[in-house]
Amino acid sequence: MTEKVRAGRNRTLTVSEEEIPVLDKCILSADDIRGAFSDDVVINADLMDCIDDIPIEYFNLIIIDPPYNLDKDFHGKKFAKMQQGAYEDYLRSWFYKVCDKLAPNGTLYMCGDWKCSSSMQRVIEERLTIVNRITWQREKGRGAKTNWKNAMEDIWFAVKNPKDYYFDVESVKMKRKVIAPYRVDGNPKDWEATEAGNFRITYPSNFWDDISIPFWSMPENTDHPTQKPEKLYAKLVLASSKPGDRVFDPFLGSGTAAVVARKLGRKYCGVEVNREYCRWAVKRLRNALEDSTIQGYADSVFWERNSLNDQKTGKVSKKGGK
Repeated sequence: MTEKVRAGRNRTLTVSEEEIPVLDKCILSADDIRGAFSDDVVINADLMDCIDDIPIEYFNLIIIDPPYNLDKDFHGKKFAKMQQGAYEDYLRSWFYKVCDKLAPNGTLYMCGDWKCSSSMQRVIEERLTIVNRITWQREKGRGAKTNWKNAMEDIWFAVKNPKDYYFDVESVKMKRKVIAPYRVDGNPKDWEATEAGNFRITYPSNFWDDISIPFWSMPENTDHPTQKPEKLYAKLVLASSKPGDRVFDPFLGSGTAAVVARKLGRKYCGVEVNREYCRWAVKRLRNALEDSTIQGYADSVFWERNSLNDQKTGKVSKKGGK
């Protein structure tokens, strides 16, 4: 296969032939974890070949980004679209076992698109209680001539015990520019003035329009066809886990869940069947030891999309908002 020729400014992560032996030493197999499971691991295996060797009720947070019900080529490992019932049976084939790994007060998030989201909801509700559905704006790709452009995806938010689960809303507040600043007695109400403009710290909703899809100029970018942004997962990790908690991703892909867990001081475990993707994940994890920044997250708040200059100049204290 002809190697891609990239522009000089392209920061997409790649792995050289010289790096492969070093990265492979950090990747475990299904045999490696039998009777010797530990934290902070990337496991190269089919999920069903290793799931029984992962401890029960072990993880505080599980983030799942499974294959959507679409024809998709994951660098040689192809997923074929199914009838709805068959796809739901596919989800059940591994979802019940994954739920067994969730702590009694743990949280699970599952990503999906509009075509498979309803199937995911039905299967999730067979084992967990759904608390909410997050919809995020996936602003990427070309338009469609005979349909509306598909620019949204869902994340189902579910828990084992609806009366006992962790959620830290203070850690996921957003910083937004104030277009029409309101004053009381001449003083700002629920906003602050900075050199970069007027800003308000607000509570997050279940619609997220501040996410940038990884692209060629971002160091987190890989060639994975369905890579999730670090900023997207950072919201899930911060809201639904504490420092030191364990995060599990049974379809690790290029490693975003593990990388974000490491950057935010959590333990991680990821399972991925594609060896090349495991190498990308390990390289990203190694890079995270040197650079723990997350695009769009600074000063303990999430900033609006395309607001890098504001992040550099608009420093404000974190206060409650409306």
